[in-house]
Amino acid sequence: MPVQGRGTSQSSGTTPSVFRLSQAQARRLQLSAQGLLGSDRRRARRGDVLAAIERMRLLQIDTIHVVARSPYLVLYSRLGGYEPDWLDEALAEGRLAECWAHEACFVPAVDYPLHRAWSGQRAGHWSYRSAQREHRERRREMDALLEQVRAAGSARAADFAREERAASGWWSWKPEKRWLEAWFALGELMVARRERFQRIYAPAESVLARLDPPFDPALAALGADALRQRFVLDSVRALGVCMARWIADYYRLKPAVDERELAPLLASGELIEVAVDGWPAPGYVHRDHRSTLEQAVAGRLRATRTTLLSPFDPLVWDRARLRAMFGFDYAIECYTPAPKRQYGYYVLPILHRGELVGRLDAKAHRREGVFEVKSLHLEEGVRPTPRLWAEVAAAIAAASRWHATPKIRLARCRPADAAATLRAHWRAVAGTAG
Repeated sequence: MPVQGRGTSQSSGTTPSVFRLSQAQARRLQLSAQGLLGSDRRRARRGDVLAAIERMRLLQIDTIHVVARSPYLVLYSRLGGYEPDWLDEALAEGRLAECWAHEACFVPAVDYPLHRAWSGQRAGHWSYRSAQREHRERRREMDALLEQVRAAGSARAADFAREERAASGWWSWKPEKRWLEAWFALGELMVARRERFQRIYAPAESVLARLDPPFDPALAALGADALRQRFVLDSVRALGVCMARWIADYYRLKPAVDERELAPLLASGELIEVAVDGWPAPGYVHRDHRSTLEQAVAGRLRATRTTLLSPFDPLVWDRARLRAMFGFDYAIECYTPAPKRQYGYYVLPILHRGELVGRLDAKAHRREGVFEVKSLHLEEGVRPTPRLWAEVAAAIAAASRWHATPKIRLARCRPADAAATLRAHWRAVAGTAG
């Protein structure tokens, strides 16, 4: 039930009120907004890929491939056993576009004009600064490459021979790759499609011409204030419920969002204020989630999904938000030197019925058909039950099948005696334990 407070009701002339949520109710509301609350009994369809990205508003791209690359895994956590090619098809058909948003992301085509208009506000982002510096220093070569791509219609980095091998590392790109990326950041080139996850660059005008829905110049003409407000509202909608301090990170907005900036959105009814037990500041919910908010307050939202999450999932990428929402302290350790890692290289949080109950370090050995669980840790304070182990085992087995690595190999486990329980579940299902 709403309680008296500082929020604004959704119908004018009524008494201001604030909904009060427990922390568990707030978690379920966020999971619902992110598409992670319950399990869908029907099989995923092609359109579900775009619907999931529209719900999140963006899908971060990362190329690490020890299990499925992150964008495919984020979708798997929500859709179950879908076909990864559906993501590639949506990009090639113009229903998605690539741009810099949170980081490099897929975004719905309908939102792309907003991101293109906002690109001028990202002058401080490393990608834009690097692109400008590269163009200043190598203008002749970059301009020649752009003309070459325009003449050919498209290009891959692989189309350009590399005469000598540079030192290994993320940024040991050959010059042409750097220049293609620079023109992408500057907006002259876009990603037309991907082949084996490699970008196919094309002149922006040719990609814009086939976006579905068509590119809306009115959205691209919005001013900075209107764009920022749009991204603030979309962030709150994607997160379900959040404090003001968490909003800016979703689209990397600067400066940070504060309660004063949100006050007009409360007054207009675009946002609803909520009080969450234990939160030191108000929470905010988008008006599109009002009915879900009412269900949460009434205790009618049930969390039933158990799945593995990508390290780059929107649910977990903000460490402060994750700690406050789920009491889960998580860092992406693939960028940490091996001796300093606590849990492993590519650690997947385990979501179980509304809680983050553990994490596992995984690797898919595709040639051998083996899904290796290098380590699995339950969180301190989690009381394992037979249902928890059964559903975690089922989630790991389902992920292994989707990866086309049906044999599961388990190394370390905490608590240690859980290893036998997990292996027993896998043997009972399909003889996949190792």
